[in-house]
Amino acid sequence: MERKELLQGVKRIHFVGIGGSGMSPLAEILHSRGYTVTGSDINQSDNVDRMRKLGITVSLTQHEHNIGDAQLIVYTSAVNPRNPELEYAKKINLPLIERGRLLGLITREFPDTVCIAGTHGKTTTTSMLSQILLMAEFDPTVFIGGRLPLINANGRAGKSRIMVCEACEFQDHYLEMKPAISVILNIDADHLDYFGTLDNVIASFRKFANLASDKVLVNADDKNSISAVGGLNKKIVTFGTSEHCDWRAENITFRDGSYGQYDLYNRDKFFSSIALGVPGRHNILNSVAAAAAAFWCGASAEQIAKGLQAFNGAGRRFEFLGTFNSVTVADDYAHHPTEIAATLSTAKGLGYQSVWAIFQPFTFSRTARHFDGFVQSLSAADKVIISDIMGSREQNTYNVSSEQIANRIPGACYIPTFDEIADYVSKNAVPGELVLTMGGGDVYKCARKIAKKLESVNVR
Repeated sequence: MERKELLQGVKRIHFVGIGGSGMSPLAEILHSRGYTVTGSDINQSDNVDRMRKLGITVSLTQHEHNIGDAQLIVYTSAVNPRNPELEYAKKINLPLIERGRLLGLITREFPDTVCIAGTHGKTTTTSMLSQILLMAEFDPTVFIGGRLPLINANGRAGKSRIMVCEACEFQDHYLEMKPAISVILNIDADHLDYFGTLDNVIASFRKFANLASDKVLVNADDKNSISAVGGLNKKIVTFGTSEHCDWRAENITFRDGSYGQYDLYNRDKFFSSIALGVPGRHNILNSVAAAAAAFWCGASAEQIAKGLQAFNGAGRRFEFLGTFNSVTVADDYAHHPTEIAATLSTAKGLGYQSVWAIFQPFTFSRTARHFDGFVQSLSAADKVIISDIMGSREQNTYNVSSEQIANRIPGACYIPTFDEIADYVSKNAVPGELVLTMGGGDVYKCARKIAKKLESVNVR
């Protein structure tokens, strides 16, 4: 069902869980287009504050009376099916739409939609491209899976033809989209509880690539990505570090141990010198993809270089909370062994005396599936703490525990709760160390607790 059929005659839309990172940008876009938007959530947050400042009514309780005279209900898969607002909407036969499908329908309204997908790096790359276009005043509509500090939000409504959109492969959500340009950063074995095998993941990305109406930008350094687009009847443009890539980074160096600098080439022609504002070798490829996409949106070499240098990271993507009593605290969304390895490699190159890795495994199925990978990747840290697994809705039918991971890593500790971890770190951290929390759950709360504790103690 296309948008014109779904929203025909609709003027009032209610969002259940409006403060979510994937919900608030959609609410803002629809609000900017003249719809009367309301929402509810169970947590106060920056996103809720932003919605209210836009004039959107948000309730911090969830009750059937919040529905009011809404004509359409937007929800996410994270919302409990027994949520009173959803149950009431079903009872009175109000139409409902899942967030991912609504996002897909919105992408159809922008002629120049860039959808950025990949197992790793999509939030950072989407943020990089958004930063370039915003600073260059292209006025894009933006949808990002993390907070972009430039706008202090996960998204915003613009007035141009351009939409920049993070495209998530989880449960094939990105197949609802209509991109002009499909970007594939990399493909790894993830979400196997849904896909089953890596081959199925690759097949899904192939379907995503085939949605592009203009071209597909793909990482030529990643064999799975190249496999996904092989023989596809689309215009394929490659990026990477190999000399055969259409867009490539050459003469790569690192300043301060981990901040990439390189010469960017478009085919055989020098395009620009790039100096990144975020650390990590993996961000070189992310930035090349962002640069190529920005060029197609109309950005100049100068605007691209300026935007990439000014970009200092997205929320929860190697996000520095600060230095407290000479101990630095940072937080990262890394929740897959490949991401953990890349994040720790970056951290180790930044010159700290030692690096703490505090990891919260997310879901029992993922922990069991990637158990050996977690052991191997986390072993790169100097000091390792594993918290309890955040099971989400899962039951532990896998007989897996955080203590089992810690027992496989020399010197690692299993400490169940964030409060206990914060106490331990504040008593044992020394000046010059980096404390890095990682995980796909709510481990960012642990980072904040650690920072608060460190502020109040005398570090040795």
